[in-house]
Order: sequence, then structure tokens, then C-alpha cells
Amino acid sequence: MTAETVFEGRILVNDRTTLGEGPGYDPNSDQIWWFDILNSKLHLLNASSRDRRIVSLPEMASAMAVVDERRHVIAMETGLYFHDVSTGALSLHAAIEPDNAVTRSNDARVHQSGAFWVSTMGKEAEDQAGAIYHVLAGKVTKIFDKVSIPNAICFSPDGATGYFVDSRINKLMRVPVDAETGLPEGPEEVFIDTSKMPGAMDGAICDGDGHIWNARFGAGVLDHYDTSGKLVARFQLPARQPTCPAFIGRDGGWMMVTSASRDADIIEEPNAGFTFALVTGANPRFDPAYRAF
Repeated sequence: MTAETVFEGRILVNDRTTLGEGPGYDPNSDQIWWFDILNSKLHLLNASSRDRRIVSLPEMASAMAVVDERRHVIAMETGLYFHDVSTGALSLHAAIEPDNAVTRSNDARVHQSGAFWVSTMGKEAEDQAGAIYHVLAGKVTKIFDKVSIPNAICFSPDGATGYFVDSRINKLMRVPVDAETGLPEGPEEVFIDTSKMPGAMDGAICDGDGHIWNARFGAGVLDHYDTSGKLVARFQLPARQPTCPAFIGRDGGWMMVTSASRDADIIEEPNAGFTFALVTGANPRFDPAYRAF
């Protein structure tokens, strides 16, 4: 029987995002980040000082990873861009579909090898317009094609298994991965089939025990799956459209979840688009740095 937990967390930030996505955390700098994709905004919050900044970007962006203490790398409409931490300057690192006006970046995750899996999708969620790319040291390799709404990219703790979903299909796929390079080593297979459940699988993380935590868009819950793919717990959230979780805090005791307000009735759903924090009891695990060179 699946355990259901009423939301006992808090609103981390009540700035309403149209499409909040791409949350992440760097324990070295104690910096939390997330994006409002459709408004081309990067949100930054220092967990210790509570200092906040909102950075306007020149195009839509959806995910970020640490490179080193001086730089981040940001997944944007036309590729991966280095972001200078001190100046805010952006410089192109690796172009991804730069001439395709239909698509933008979406979900992404850094593998233990330092490789970045970065996805694209149609700006209007056009059918099969997206793809998933492997990027390592600036080399871009397309690894999955004809994906409509790529999400839930994450990796097992040993780096030997990768996961992703097409939210239009709602079947979480599992694929063997080379732990040294982050490249797929075999065909993908269905791991968790949620196509008959309300809502859609959105962003996900894999914790230190290999369990998957998935935001279920349209259902207002954070789902917890064990290593066999069994749904063992659901954490209710105070917004119908949660988009992606991330561990935050140097002890990893908290999990943040972004949400969307697009197409939401704000009168009926006043928390739509807010960013939440809750304690789940999960074994925390943070993304490694991206290997740029």
C-alpha cells in the first residue's frame, strides 16, 4: 500500500513562476537555483544568507550545473553557455540545435562521469520534436531522438543506469550506461509504466539509495519509487503542477520542488508557480560538476 503524506513543508519562495524548472544546489557555495523557463529568468538563493537574485537571460533556459568555483554551465535555447559567477557574463560552450527555432532546452542532469545529459523539446510541445544529448568536454552526441516532452533524467548512484521519460507517454525508461563516460551501452526499456495514472511524470532525481523521486505534474504530488520501481510513497504538494525536485542544504535534509502556474486558475490554486521545501527522509545525493574540458 502506498503511503500518502500531507504537505508539512513550507513555501521556500513565493515568487510565482510561469514554468518553474531545473532546480539545483551547490553545497560548496550553498547556492540554490531554479528557472522560470518561459520568462527567461534564473533565480538564485543563498541558503545561508538568504540573499536572492533574479537574473534575466537573453533566451529561454531550463537547467544549470556547476563547472568550478568560477563558472556554471546553463542549458539554453541554442546550447550550453558558460556563466561567470562573479560577472554574470555568458559565453557559448556547445551549440545544441542552434538553427532550430521550434525547440528549446528542457530537462537535464549531470552524470557521475561529468557528462551532461541535456534535452530539447518543442516550444509548443510539438509531437516528437525533442531529443536528448550527451555532452562531455564540449562534444555533443545525440543519444535519443523523437521525444515530445523529455523529463526525469537522472542516474543510479553507481552511474551504470540512466533514466528518462517522455511525459506525453508517461513510461519511465531505463538504460544501461557506461559509468566512465555517461554514454548509453544498450537499448532502453520500460522501467515504470504510469500511463494509466492521472497527471504526468515530470522532473526526477535519484537518491543515494537508488530510489527515484518524481514530481507528478497535474497531480500535485512528489512520488517516491524504490529500486524495483514500486511506488512506495506520495508526498502531497500545495500546487497542482509540480515540475522537479532537488536536494538542498549542506546536510541534504530538505528537498525543494518547483512548480508551474501556466494554465492554472490562480483563484482556485493560489500557490501555483511557487517553490516549495519539504523533508522526505531520503538519502541525499548531489549532482557532480560538469566536465568541461
